[in-house]
Amino acid sequence: MNYYKFLIVLFLPLFFSCSDNQIIKWENYDENIEIIENSTHEISRMRYKRIQSLSSDKNDIFKPFYSFLRSYEKSHHENLKKLILDNDISTIQRYISEDKFSYEDLVKFFIYRIYIHELDKSLYLNAIISLNPNVINEARELDNSGEKDNLLYGIPILIKDNINVKGLATTAGASVFKNNYVDNNAFVINKLKENNVLILGKLNMSEWAYYFCRPCPVGYSSLGGQTLNPYGRKKFESGGSSSGSGVSIAANYAMGSLGSETSGSILSPSSKNSLVGLKATIGNISRSGIIPISSFYDTSGPMTTNVMDNVLLYNGMIGYDKNDDLSYEVKKIDLKEMINFKGSNVKVGISERYESDSLLTKALKDLKEIGVESVLFKSKSYSLPYFRNILTSDMKRDLPKYISAHGNKNLSVKNVKDIVSYNNRDTFLHAPYDQILFKEIVNDSISNTRLREMKEETKSTADNYLSTIMKENDFDVFVSTDNDMAGIAAAAHYPALTIPMGYRDNGQPTNITFITRSNNEQLLYNLGFHYEKASMNRKMPDIYKKIP
Repeated sequence: MNYYKFLIVLFLPLFFSCSDNQIIKWENYDENIEIIENSTHEISRMRYKRIQSLSSDKNDIFKPFYSFLRSYEKSHHENLKKLILDNDISTIQRYISEDKFSYEDLVKFFIYRIYIHELDKSLYLNAIISLNPNVINEARELDNSGEKDNLLYGIPILIKDNINVKGLATTAGASVFKNNYVDNNAFVINKLKENNVLILGKLNMSEWAYYFCRPCPVGYSSLGGQTLNPYGRKKFESGGSSSGSGVSIAANYAMGSLGSETSGSILSPSSKNSLVGLKATIGNISRSGIIPISSFYDTSGPMTTNVMDNVLLYNGMIGYDKNDDLSYEVKKIDLKEMINFKGSNVKVGISERYESDSLLTKALKDLKEIGVESVLFKSKSYSLPYFRNILTSDMKRDLPKYISAHGNKNLSVKNVKDIVSYNNRDTFLHAPYDQILFKEIVNDSISNTRLREMKEETKSTADNYLSTIMKENDFDVFVSTDNDMAGIAAAAHYPALTIPMGYRDNGQPTNITFITRSNNEQLLYNLGFHYEKASMNRKMPDIYKKIP
């Protein structure tokens, strides 16, 4: 009897070791060689001072999932990869209805994928700041509910970390907000939750939405480190400020993400990561519960691998919010109209300065195939002298409002001045690229009356400039590349939709961007949906397709 007990004791650890995976742990490494290699990069903003975060421990992200990760079968992940990777929401829902996998399986697939990539020193993107510790249970509940009534049901997405999600910290990438655990959802999160969307986690971003330091790398935050582009780590910019929102979906960490934009912060990372991104008309999407730069310019928006998924998320986000002064009721995008759209009644305008862009030339041919006529026009100079002034003055006013209404009550800082003082205690840790824009905000002295006048003049100037060109040249939609016209579109409150256009000779993704008059998102989606079908330009970054 004792002999058998001995055998059991001897072989029991071996038995469990077959089913238990070794937990991967992250340890910060000497990155000096990488920093030196990038010190001569042709883009000065990519000459990094730091890549890894010194303010947070990557392992903390995954600790709530250690039990699951120890027992997760890698073969199961590999089988699911064939069904999930780079598929659209409709296809995912069809597979689930056919019992090929469950919502719980879907969530676990993405958690494992993030875990494998973000703890690998040759693959990490510094995309994730936190994961929702309850998301597996939430997915399981949806599996058991049997009340699926929309395409967003059970779909896991990732959220830029300036957008409040109850129970998670909302940090804006700043170490001073590391413990900003909130007890309220942003309005857009509540809208998505009404559709049973699953919040997988929070994403790294350019700290304070890239209105903090300058010049400094896009995609850097003291809390999350330097976000990296999966199409070329340390080779291409990640885009920003919704940097994590871009790189995470390019690498297939979720079915989609939310970003935010003041000027270019959705369009830029979408373009740099070969994604579809919408910068909506100001007021179409609520800003309540989102850490602001400017209540005049800010909006949230979806970032996805394809147009249809983008539409689904947009329709799930919109709605009138009484707590947002610019909010109003908006019609959902009509999917039938979008699918049945005929381009023969639409003209797009393209500036003559794009004539030599070979990818854009091909894009115009693709548009012609769907019946869209292009008009060449001569660009005119314009000036928006108050653009920066508005950002500075608004943030001085709007950030304290967020802290008071939506932040954790125990935050030690109440305004920008407090944050500057906090950072000054250890600039090496909290502000390695300085905080010059925050210092300008502290010194701002523009009156409320003058600020209102500058906003009215800026919006009027931008709107007149764009509408005049459209009228004089008889077209409906501006065509640009990437975030090239983001500033004037933001000032005019015009919406913009950016869609993968192809890749430069060096492999860098680039997008075509459509811009039109306010409240014409339907037209943008109509055009974008059919352009995407005609062009089929997007491809996943190769290495992230091959490795788990």
